[in-house]
Amino acid sequence: MGKGTLALRLVASDDRLWLSRSWTTRPRRANEDGSEYNFVERAAFEKAIDDDQFLEWAEFHGNLYGTPTPKAPDGSDVLLEIEVQGAEQVVNANPDAVVFLVLPPSMGHLEERLRGRGDSDDHVALRLSSTPHELAKGRELASYVVVNDDIDRATGEILSILEELRQLRRDPS
Repeated sequence: MGKGTLALRLVASDDRLWLSRSWTTRPRRANEDGSEYNFVERAAFEKAIDDDQFLEWAEFHGNLYGTPTPKAPDGSDVLLEIEVQGAEQVVNANPDAVVFLVLPPSMGHLEERLRGRGDSDDHVALRLSSTPHELAKGRELASYVVVNDDIDRATGEILSILEELRQLRRDPS
């Protein structure tokens, strides 16, 4: 199970988390129901860029991905499920942002996840070739690194860190 599953588990486990729904120009995969992203045409995405509607956006392997400026309910912590390029933009705009780098247990597991969701051989090869650079950049940006080797353990680890951070916000001394 990948970072999308982890994000859904986090918001299901913590009513103070609000998951922002990203936009993408990539086609919907056969195993997706359409709730994973706002799937849009490239022209609509580019117009939203021109209209400054995104907190972050990036082109990743030929497709555009972006997070609209969040409109979370009051008192919520915003959870963004984004790639490293987007995380860098968020941190540049908001240096206090907390970044979790979620790692697969191994490159073999990553390949299995990509193939399991129906990615083409070419896309899998492209993703695997870009992973070392993404991981290096992600480690530079990350406040915390979590290995997603067990979905329940990874969820618990992140929730525990979030609770510690909330406690620090309430009592900064």
